[in-house]
Amino acid sequence: MNIWRDERVVMTLDAGGTNFVFSAMKSGEEVVEPIRKPSNADNLDLCLQNIVDGFQEVSNKLNEKPVAISFAFPGPADYKNGIIGDLPNLPAFRGGVALGAMLQEKFDIPVFINNDGDLFAYGEALGGVLPEINSKLVQAGSPKRYKNLIGVTLGTGFGGGLVHNDELLIGDNSIATEVWLTSSRIYPERFAEEGISTRAIQREFLSRAKSEYPKDLMPKDVYDVAMDQSNPDSDAALESFKIFGKCLGDSLANLLTITDGIAVIGGGLTGAHDLYMPAALEEMNGKCYTSSGDALPRLVQKVYNIDNESEFSEFAADHSREIKIPGTDKTIKYDPNPRLAVCSSKLGASKAIGIGAYAFALKNL
Repeated sequence: MNIWRDERVVMTLDAGGTNFVFSAMKSGEEVVEPIRKPSNADNLDLCLQNIVDGFQEVSNKLNEKPVAISFAFPGPADYKNGIIGDLPNLPAFRGGVALGAMLQEKFDIPVFINNDGDLFAYGEALGGVLPEINSKLVQAGSPKRYKNLIGVTLGTGFGGGLVHNDELLIGDNSIATEVWLTSSRIYPERFAEEGISTRAIQREFLSRAKSEYPKDLMPKDVYDVAMDQSNPDSDAALESFKIFGKCLGDSLANLLTITDGIAVIGGGLTGAHDLYMPAALEEMNGKCYTSSGDALPRLVQKVYNIDNESEFSEFAADHSREIKIPGTDKTIKYDPNPRLAVCSSKLGASKAIGIGAYAFALKNL
């Protein structure tokens, strides 16, 4: 499926707790100016009316009939049947709301709803990092190609999605790849999101800072402190991002053990990747131990940060060699160095989610 050559139009929605942003895509690109409406998160009737009005206004701007509606909504939900469950940031949704069926009745076209982390990963797999990496490997003369991708989003929470061979893993309950609930070996008593989120950076920094800071300071504020070497709390800020990186690396190592593919990171915190990525790489390429204290590599594969060009060059290098086939005079190529890559999203989470929503609709149609 080549989403860049598909002429069908799909209406989309970026649903947040404060605002809804409506648009439409064709050939993987937006074709209307986005329309913003308040979410009315605590009033179901107003919220649903704004969703209908938003899609109607987008439809009115189009020169052709859309073939579907497709968008991300924060879980939990029965996405397959378009039913939204109880949502922390949209309290109006309680007890199950048949949003998909309602929109299908209103617009008489198929409606597809999915998790934002899933659609982020799907967008990166079909139109972002994965095809870009494979294209660069071709240019570098490498025989390696990648078909598996784990995408994670860093921000208020820790989300994720998994794609295998262009297929998005949905799960039997529409809630596969809920990475935020995985365990943490850095903080064994906590789930992963407690170490990989905005609140984690706030908590770690405030617990170490010597000066007084507002409790609602944002990671960008902590980043600025970290980069200001004259600030007495610079080391505290740097340490908060290092701990964040260790927690992220721990979770990614667990995920890569299962997926054996590319890892792409998106979301608001990617702007601080220079502060947390070294610790994340150190954790992924670090050690685990037997009960007797013997060290083993944390992963069978080596993980490269391919945002760094020199690391990409090593990642793309052909490490294979010819080995003999026993009992014959023939040889076969063998690469003894399994390797994976991690990088930041080049599309940005919002665009990747939009592409994912577009591709998900076309795939299902």
